[in-house]
Amino acid sequence: MKCDNLFNPDWAKHGYIQVYTGNGKGKTTASLGLAMRALGRCWKVLIIMFTKGGNDYGELNSFRNLSPEIAQNLTIIQAGLDRIVYSKNQTQADTDEIKKGWELAKDAIQNDKYNLIILDEANIAIDLDIIDVDEVVETLKNKPEDMEIVLTGRNANQKIIDIAHLVSEINPVKHYWDTGVAARKGIEY
Repeated sequence: MKCDNLFNPDWAKHGYIQVYTGNGKGKTTASLGLAMRALGRCWKVLIIMFTKGGNDYGELNSFRNLSPEIAQNLTIIQAGLDRIVYSKNQTQADTDEIKKGWELAKDAIQNDKYNLIILDEANIAIDLDIIDVDEVVETLKNKPEDMEIVLTGRNANQKIIDIAHLVSEINPVKHYWDTGVAARKGIEY
């Protein structure tokens, strides 16, 4: 697949702000599916994984094995330590990593380096008061017109919801975790 002429700004002149939130499973999965779709159209994609570090994620293994033609359009940055961050285990090191990731995200948005930017678990980083919601809102309001930005994670702030063009709330109806099933490789990570 040659990517030289596949990204056509004529049909993608307006990018939107999307939010995937709620307590259900599938927010990150949906955003990464969107990333694969965009990469298949030769878009330049940035994924910043806030609050998540380490290499034990199936999606990272898949992305590492993309063809060189597709992989050249993908950048993944992990802005977290080798664990998931919650309010009860948050440390200064977590805060520092997440803030570094936000600075990289702001730079990428302001300098129009990508067609699609996924800010995975940004809603959690905002909810934990690690990233300032007003700064995020201001950055998103001033994004390049044709850039698509996705924010995932539980507890999306109302200010983010208000400026978003698409908000999907993913809520569990039934989940096997409730019966004691632990996270499984290949399904949850």
